[in-house]
Amino acid sequence: MKKQHKILAGLLTAGMLTGVSFTATAGNEDRAGQAGATELLINPWARSAGWAGANTAAVRGLEAQFLNVAGTAFTRKTELLFCRTNWLVGTDININAFGLTQRVGETGAIGLAVMSMDFGDIPITTVDLPEGGLGTYSPQYTNIGLSYAKGFSESIYGGITVKAISEALPDVAARGIALDAGIQYVTGKYEHVKFGISLKNVGPRMRFTGDGLSFRGVSPNNNYSMTLEQRSADFELPSLINIGGSYDLYFSKDTMSMKNHRITFAGNFTSNSFGKDQYKVGVEYAWRSMLMVRAGYDYEDGITEDDTRTTVFTGPVAGVTVELPFSSKKSTFAVDYSYRATNPFNGVHSFGARINL
Repeated sequence: MKKQHKILAGLLTAGMLTGVSFTATAGNEDRAGQAGATELLINPWARSAGWAGANTAAVRGLEAQFLNVAGTAFTRKTELLFCRTNWLVGTDININAFGLTQRVGETGAIGLAVMSMDFGDIPITTVDLPEGGLGTYSPQYTNIGLSYAKGFSESIYGGITVKAISEALPDVAARGIALDAGIQYVTGKYEHVKFGISLKNVGPRMRFTGDGLSFRGVSPNNNYSMTLEQRSADFELPSLINIGGSYDLYFSKDTMSMKNHRITFAGNFTSNSFGKDQYKVGVEYAWRSMLMVRAGYDYEDGITEDDTRTTVFTGPVAGVTVELPFSSKKSTFAVDYSYRATNPFNGVHSFGARINL
């Protein structure tokens, strides 16, 4: 066990040094728009979205696969989760996400999550028929994540996720893979102090290919025709690093009743390779782990002014969870909701349901 501690301490130190190096070159506004597969930056889960993603250090269960995969190691037995998001209300875009985590061995857990974006039916138009009439098509954006996390001690947890990325039209598609990794450290007499670091969306470049990039051309004198294929440029993935911490405040020191009331403060710094850095803060109040109310704020440079803001999000978020037991084995059923403010459009609404067995 001591050997494992030394190895993990080395990994944590290396991760911190990597984060410092990464941060030195991240947050480059000149690179904004140069990455693709930006749906990887969308949090599809309601509970953590209500924190503004500030709970990188404290996130638990399947939702941790998005923020910090190390948190999936805290799965008690089996967790099933589904969430539907009305993305930028008014655009008719919806996001469906579902998956599960399963305890493996004494300290390990595996997780599988699927996120799919529904853009609805879009009319097919051409130069000759700009008003449509040729039918409809629907883009298919799907991300599938497979993760494994493990507790290496009572304080150190780590994990890794392999993600398959697919962006497809009927005649054009881009597919790739990405890796996430994360570490969480828990300390304090009541395990109320937490620290987390995660690296996300690291992988090879992607490229669109397919028949949709080719067209038939005719020679100037119409003697013959040929098919010409256009080559698309490669694009990088929106890699980033999260560094966060959280602190649980209990109203009582009595171990029997201290968890009746809890307030958790959380903060996170996100260093983006292809955009502005983000500073996220959040707070959650929990009553007996049955009712949880949370709020947060996601700040980046220029977000407070309409003429300088470069994101649709304005910063504020909020959410609520109701979680009730339904068996003597501490199994629970929960309903989650979160709201993210935007301008323009009418915000982002996420509705989730989970079962912990």
